[in-house]
Amino acid sequence: MPSLNHVVLIGNLTDDPELRYTQSGVARARFSIAVNHRWRDRDGNLQEETTFVPIVVWGPQAENCVNFLSKGRAVAVEGRLRIDTYQTEEGERRKVAEVVARTVQFLDSRREGAPDEASAKSPEVKETPPEGEEEVPF
Repeated sequence: MPSLNHVVLIGNLTDDPELRYTQSGVARARFSIAVNHRWRDRDGNLQEETTFVPIVVWGPQAENCVNFLSKGRAVAVEGRLRIDTYQTEEGERRKVAEVVARTVQFLDSRREGAPDEASAKSPEVKETPPEGEEEVPF
């Protein structure tokens, strides 16, 4: 049976991206974006809800995100949703959802003095670690 796991989000970084490397040297960046939803309630008052979404990016694009993005920058993220389950030291089961980015587009204009963003686009994007490679815990 066919299935689809595709996420497209536009939002602003809530903090600077954090870069780590796997044991074999594959780059992984993590950051979160704030995505706002606005609507009018029954009384016509404007309401707003903000969702904070964790993002993980792999390979050369991860390094580009760290080099060119910072807190507050607007991005469009396209990828897939991943939900992991783990057990705490107290024995509680927890779930963590994140978007594994296939592409990250930088939407707002570059900061003064920042390198040209055209060089930030990577032709090859790997969204998951290589076969047999484990993620280094954050």
